[in-house]
Amino acid sequence: MAIPWLVLLLALPIFFLGAFVWAVFEHFLTTDVPATLQHPAKLRFLHCIFLYLVTLGNIFEKLRICSMPKFIRFLHDSVRIKKDPELVVTDLHFGTIPVRLFQPKTASSRPRRGIIFYHGGGTVFGSLDCYHGLCNYLARETDSVLLMIGYRKVPDHHFPALFQDCMNASIHFLKALETYGVDASRVVVCGESIGGAVVAAITQALVGRSDLPRIRAQVLIYPFVQAFCLQLPSFQQNQNVPLLSRKFLVTSLCNYLAIDLSWRDAILNGTCVPPDVWRKYEKWLSPDNIPKKFKNRGYQPWSPGPFNEAAYLEAKHMLDVENSPLIADDEVIAQLPESFLVSCENDILRDDSLLYKKRLEDQGVHVTWYHLEDGFHGSVIFFDKKALSFPCSLKIVNAVVSYVKGI
Repeated sequence: MAIPWLVLLLALPIFFLGAFVWAVFEHFLTTDVPATLQHPAKLRFLHCIFLYLVTLGNIFEKLRICSMPKFIRFLHDSVRIKKDPELVVTDLHFGTIPVRLFQPKTASSRPRRGIIFYHGGGTVFGSLDCYHGLCNYLARETDSVLLMIGYRKVPDHHFPALFQDCMNASIHFLKALETYGVDASRVVVCGESIGGAVVAAITQALVGRSDLPRIRAQVLIYPFVQAFCLQLPSFQQNQNVPLLSRKFLVTSLCNYLAIDLSWRDAILNGTCVPPDVWRKYEKWLSPDNIPKKFKNRGYQPWSPGPFNEAAYLEAKHMLDVENSPLIADDEVIAQLPESFLVSCENDILRDDSLLYKKRLEDQGVHVTWYHLEDGFHGSVIFFDKKALSFPCSLKIVNAVVSYVKGI
């Protein structure tokens, strides 16, 4: 019996080494690292590790050991969380929804500003633990009470779990602001990536709610705000730039919306959108709304392919306003609070920010725009990772802190 165990022990290192070599080959064969990025070798290293862990997760999923998303979440939640002597951090549940409350320890002569934070991760990755450092920093540096909301994720939960959980937890908090020492006139909602999409969707859904305090401002960090057109200039220019490729974005979108991956090409080519729907929303989705300077690098004008009704019936819910808040009615957009938008030049979602910025400004909403030429998607999560941090990471966080402190 000792021989099979010995073979297994010898095979395991070869297995893990093989998976890593595969990830490295995949990175160099499929990935573009723009020259404008600072520390390109560091980003390549991080992306290789990311691909390696995804590869292991996919193998474990095929072996029915563990799903890939749960494997990744287990790993990033294993990182030790440091306690901050200046904050009281409390884990709570609003019903079944896990939340984490950050409160400054020092007494305040008046109610504090409140921040509701929705984390990123594409409903695949991310968690309360993964974003603990970022939220801890935001709460401490802005002297605010911050509520970070957890939400159900794939593979066990799909649309509309993300929106429902964040909406229900937000309403619960908004109805109890006095309990947490929060000034009802200074509540900011903030989110990163898919969390930015939640910010947009929830602030829109809360428009006209006279039973709740009005949101004072919204902060959207490289948000995903439309699923109609995945051929915008930034989607073409940055389709293979870490840490969010177009292939991974579409795969994550399909997984969350429970759309079979066989429809991925139809989504990319826009054939799942009826022609009359294209015509209705083209004024907001058109690349013509993107400033010319952002289309100089490798952009080819594009038009959707022939309409595929079967694809539309499978994927039509991705066109709902909860998943594409960019297409909300003018009457709703005009009532939104002032906004802080972060975009990164080397991000596939750069143009989502630019389009949403124009929509807000066209309806008279005050927008503060912060654009990073050396930024990339997911960079903010590394701001406190020391050797793994990037200059753009801290720039984004400090810009958000500066803006929120002015509320």
